Amino acid sequence: MMRVWLLPILFVLSGSLIAAGRIAGGDPGGGVVLLLVFLLLAWVYSPLIFPKSIGALEAQRRSAVDGRPIVFWRPGCKYCMRLRIRLGRSAHRLYWVNIWRDPDGAALVRAANDGNETVPTVFVDGRPFTNPDPRWVREGLSPSV
Repeated sequence: MMRVWLLPILFVLSGSLIAAGRIAGGDPGGGVVLLLVFLLLAWVYSPLIFPKSIGALEAQRRSAVDGRPIVFWRPGCKYCMRLRIRLGRSAHRLYWVNIWRDPDGAALVRAANDGNETVPTVFVDGRPFTNPDPRWVREGLSPSV
């Protein structure tokens, strides 16, 4: 759990220290701006902007029932972020598995990617697609899902 929050916590702490230094140095406006930038980075690299993660086994069970794709991701991954942002509101129509929180998910990703934990890896009908184009993923979602 801590591993997921390490980078966002470092952003908040670093930003706070740098902003405090700017404010103490007589530049309160610059300090506030820097603090806001670091807080934004902490939020972007946190798991908060992703839909709620579930375990790989539960995602596979649910996907077998309703056919929704499964996205294996990890915090801090810019390609996962790109996929999540470009999916927009459609993101809730997929199952999201954080491989840093789920060892079974990490094992599935390694099996699909020659031993590497390359994310995002999207499983559609049991077939893995590594770092697929977000447009392809969005177009592959049926309207009923």
